[in-house]
Amino acid sequence: MDWTAIAVTVKLAALTTLVLAVIGLPLAYWLATTRRRWRPVVDAAVAIPLLLPPTVLGFYFLMSTGPETVPGRVYARLVGGTLPFSFTGILIASVLYNLPFAVRPFASGFAAVDRRLIEAARCLGASGSRTFLTVVLPLSWPAVAAGLVLAFAHTVGEFGVVLMVGGNIPGVTRTIALAIYDDVQAFDYGAANEASAALLVFAVTVLAVTYALQRRTLAL
Repeated sequence: MDWTAIAVTVKLAALTTLVLAVIGLPLAYWLATTRRRWRPVVDAAVAIPLLLPPTVLGFYFLMSTGPETVPGRVYARLVGGTLPFSFTGILIASVLYNLPFAVRPFASGFAAVDRRLIEAARCLGASGSRTFLTVVLPLSWPAVAAGLVLAFAHTVGEFGVVLMVGGNIPGVTRTIALAIYDDVQAFDYGAANEASAALLVFAVTVLAVTYALQRRTLAL
């Protein structure tokens, strides 16, 4: 087992999940409650990674954040270095790629909350943010938990986006999926099988937890 690659993978998955919790919850709540005409456009933009191959998303990320682009120059001036082939780069790409895997479960949970409870809280003088924190979020926590678990697990198994954006730099951008690929390329099938079996057990466990949380959401 390549423990360095595992450490990079866990770090990437944890930070991706954290960022998605910060930006995904308000976005999902807006999608679940808004009546704006351009809501379908935002919904479609969020769902694009579900249809695009990871390599396509990674390619456009490279083209839009390279050292000769405006975002690339701004990042180099503020932080130094480049976004492509860095951990920060694969983190941003991972957040974009995993956005629908978190936002869609979030939004489903929020949409299932009885609107009468939300209206009652607003009539009692609760602000929008307080209503969300004290009414909506507690009632939809199984869906929120399912989205976070799904986003974390999906990040663990990422390959195409990480390879395109981060390359395969040991200790920086080399994740467990890339380590398995390298093992196969080196004909080290024993190491590849060991890591693959661990990911398989992890995937089955995550799916079981996610389905249990979804059933809990329906029961509520």
